[in-house]
Amino acid sequence: MSVPYQIKSIEQYQADYKKSIEEPEAFWASIAEHFVWKRKCLPAGEAGKNVLNWNFKEPKIEWFAGATLNITENCIDRHLADKGEQAAIIWEPNHPDERVRVVTYNRLHKRVCQFAQVLKNNGVKKGDRVCIYMGMVPELAYAVLGCARIGAIHSVIFGGFSAQSIADRLEDAQAEFIVTCDGAYRGDKVIPLKSVIDDALIGNKVVKKVIVYTRTRTPVSMLKGRDIWWEDEMDHAETQLEQQGGIHFPAEEMDAEDPLFILYTSGSTGKPKGVVHTSAGYMLWTNYTFLNVFQYKPGQIHFCTADIGWITGHSYIVYGPLSAGATSLMFEGVPTFPDAGRFWDIVDKHQVNILYTAPTAIRSLMSFGLEPLQGKDLSSLKVLGTVGEPINEEAWNWYDENIGKKKCPIVDTWWQTETGGCLISNLAGITPSRPGWATLPMPGISPKLVDENGNDSPEDEDGLTKGNLVIDKPWPGILRTTWGDHERCRTNYFATYENLYFTGDGAIKDENGFYRITGRVDDVLNVSGHRIGTAEVENAINMHSGVVESAVVGYPHEIKGQGIYAFVIDNNLHGDEELTRKDILQTVSRVIGPIAKPDKIQFVKGLPKTRSGKIMRRILRKIAEGETENLGDTTTLLDPNVVDEIKNGKL
Repeated sequence: MSVPYQIKSIEQYQADYKKSIEEPEAFWASIAEHFVWKRKCLPAGEAGKNVLNWNFKEPKIEWFAGATLNITENCIDRHLADKGEQAAIIWEPNHPDERVRVVTYNRLHKRVCQFAQVLKNNGVKKGDRVCIYMGMVPELAYAVLGCARIGAIHSVIFGGFSAQSIADRLEDAQAEFIVTCDGAYRGDKVIPLKSVIDDALIGNKVVKKVIVYTRTRTPVSMLKGRDIWWEDEMDHAETQLEQQGGIHFPAEEMDAEDPLFILYTSGSTGKPKGVVHTSAGYMLWTNYTFLNVFQYKPGQIHFCTADIGWITGHSYIVYGPLSAGATSLMFEGVPTFPDAGRFWDIVDKHQVNILYTAPTAIRSLMSFGLEPLQGKDLSSLKVLGTVGEPINEEAWNWYDENIGKKKCPIVDTWWQTETGGCLISNLAGITPSRPGWATLPMPGISPKLVDENGNDSPEDEDGLTKGNLVIDKPWPGILRTTWGDHERCRTNYFATYENLYFTGDGAIKDENGFYRITGRVDDVLNVSGHRIGTAEVENAINMHSGVVESAVVGYPHEIKGQGIYAFVIDNNLHGDEELTRKDILQTVSRVIGPIAKPDKIQFVKGLPKTRSGKIMRRILRKIAEGETENLGDTTTLLDPNVVDEIKNGKL
């Protein structure tokens, strides 16, 4: 049975888009009727008045003020009557010979209720922060939903981050509870997660409990009074709930604007910022975009290849699909283990209908040629999608021809951690697609392109408009604040241009109103679809004992999209550059995690600086990109000769 707000034609898209912009309160109030509420919006003098209160100056954004709900009742409980024995999550393990686990909605309900009881038994209350640092196992979904059930705020940290990165996030969120695994499988590696957590907790006086799930049987240190085993706690909770009359944990009543989770993301300063999403608006947005972008039909299997440690996994493995009563496939491993045909094996084995992955993964798999596709039945696929970065035309065409067999629409989705879900994307088979273009905005999204001063960008003689991408109205999934620092939220997203949300991306719009994202316009890199702040990487490099100063820029990388190029002044080289490079890479891995390691490190004697001491990254970016002639005016630099030295030493 399709939902009334699933768009079925281009004409409906146009009508819904028009209404969503002109009457957003009425538009979203009608969609909200299809969810389970404990209390609907407080009565208002005029229809829809309490659906949306906002200004971008403070900023203050509220959707459905006064209404209460619990997102887990919308993701689980309401499906039990008619979908109890349907698969909610299909778990494909790292190693193909290991047993697949199928988690029905009934089983998901049982496990989430058990884990909610575990949290309660260990003193977790509504509003407490719980850090989750786990591999891609179903228990990660139970932990996320268990937190939401009890009203605790979850903060999932990707399993590739270092102890120092975790310590910073724990400190910022003042998290008192951690859920982790002994270890995690990732291809042919075992990541010792509990050991990393132990390192992160050195000196920590806030964390009270660490719950440890057994996955890899990696030997771990368990501290008496602090560390407890997941399995023991779940058994105890099951007994408790059964004694109380059956396995059901009542869902906490949450205000529409109560925080649901914190997710840390890189910015243009060295300190990660905790983006806060709230219960009701985020739920509506992930559900609405999931159903419309992918044109999900009941019974289909949706495979999002992301990690739940990133926003894509939150929105399109957990909350979006489950709120729609869908079957979400969760994969523990990597696309190249045990060989480069793993994704196609999974599609064949589980008869996957929707495949949502990153351009980086597509480009990487392209490099193996067509042999890994031999003998794989991909005929079940109906929709393909990409996420994380703009997809280049060559990769789009390869995906279309070899994976979709030219029969599957490709949705090229543009969005961010801060937006909660897709903002600009074609709708599969409904609105037109164009290789390399995200195309049209979702209903509720009102984008504009502006120049440096916030003025509307003019159209050129080719009918193209180029500028910085901003949005002038809130949508339900927009971030509400950055944890513990609302001023940082204001300055990062709402202060650059008055009364506009600034995305940090540049874009082009054509005469059809289609958008093409051209990349970041601030000091943030997009590496393999993951945002990494240049300042964060520079801070980590500068911690190495011999480094005096560094500057980091992005450059085109044929697999990752953007690579990290570091220019480093190091006083302790002593001729062994390669050893120093390895030491610096090790330092970055320890401080942030392997994901932030520079692809190229060029040692330099100086950096191009203005007389006021500002590093001219524009010049470094051009050199890293291979442009050595048109570097602009260098006469204003403190030492123009530095530029020639850097050019001559380019890697």
